[in-house]
Amino acid sequence: MATAILDLEISKLPPEIAVEERYSKALVLIRLHGKPIGQATVTVVGGRIDGEELREILMNATGDNLRKNWLYDALEWDERGPVEAMPIATVAVCTRDRPEDLRRCLDALMLMPDDGQEYLVIDNCPATEATKELVKNYPKVRYVREDLAGESAARNAGLREAKHEFVAFTDDDAVPDPNWLRSLLWNFSDPRVMCVTGLVMPLELETEAQEWFERYSPHGRGFERRVFDGAYWNPLIVGPVGVSASMALRKSLIDCIGLFDEALGAGTPTVGGSDCEQFARILRSGYRIVYEPRALSWHRHRRTWEELQKTLQGYGIGIYAFWTQMFVINREFSVPLLAWGWLRYKQIPELFASVRKQPGCIPSDLLLAQLRGCMSGPMAYFYSRKRLQEVKGEVN
Repeated sequence: MATAILDLEISKLPPEIAVEERYSKALVLIRLHGKPIGQATVTVVGGRIDGEELREILMNATGDNLRKNWLYDALEWDERGPVEAMPIATVAVCTRDRPEDLRRCLDALMLMPDDGQEYLVIDNCPATEATKELVKNYPKVRYVREDLAGESAARNAGLREAKHEFVAFTDDDAVPDPNWLRSLLWNFSDPRVMCVTGLVMPLELETEAQEWFERYSPHGRGFERRVFDGAYWNPLIVGPVGVSASMALRKSLIDCIGLFDEALGAGTPTVGGSDCEQFARILRSGYRIVYEPRALSWHRHRRTWEELQKTLQGYGIGIYAFWTQMFVINREFSVPLLAWGWLRYKQIPELFASVRKQPGCIPSDLLLAQLRGCMSGPMAYFYSRKRLQEVKGEVN
């Protein structure tokens, strides 16, 4: 059965919560004075959740993080440090032929406080004029068309077109929280911070495919703020850093480390890996990336099983294409050892558990889809790189 999504303030819980009776459970985002501090899954009986029982579950789920944040609030202490003035940013939405998703995303962005930010929609290699027509309904949004296919090309167009030093990216299938942009920008007071990522929660869990995506490959990276310092962190391990569906960058990174690799990412033969490669390059250059759970966004997971299989296969292609680029271009010779470790200690044990039908195991067709993607990732990168050179050669 489907799972309801609830967003609750733990200091103001109601005596009872009602949801649609078709839900057997609920995934609760737990906030303290507006700040996300944890999540919990609770049982729904007859469309009702008892407030006292819910409070106990949420208190146990947040544990030390709740106590820590109570203390921070009492001391009026902020781990991000002081900010003299909130910087002005550009918000860029990269999209391709998904006007329904884009409409929901833009509606959410229009609810954010007006701090002078500009909004861009980067329409990547569109098949129709639907996106351009939709954007006309949003006077604050500037339309930019990018005809080179791929999310990296779209993001590069966003960086080039941005009027401001800080550029926040969101995907068209994401719904940013009203405080999303401010929470990202607060973390740039440190000049070594080149990138900030945020917490991503599921917008809906209505289908089995969405349930399994959130269970096996969630976009959220927890509720603790983390600083990844390139001086100490392995740049090949970027999974904990966050995802590009909720990300802000300094525009000056163009001069420091360059643009996104346009051979990587959705819309290219590599399907993904562009954000991983950019994160890795930031860390290899000695800069910092901050993961900020206050910067909350909601993501619409793929609804069908076929879409989920395709997504996980794409993740496999993308990560191995990224590793191939790092091995061949950047001479990161530890890549094969890292890939072998992932196969031996994660993928093979998960596949064996699925074949044996152990409790809680991941469906084998999902694991095999990802494994097929991993196997094709290296060749996908070389093919994508060659095709990119041919396309740019034709343009020139």
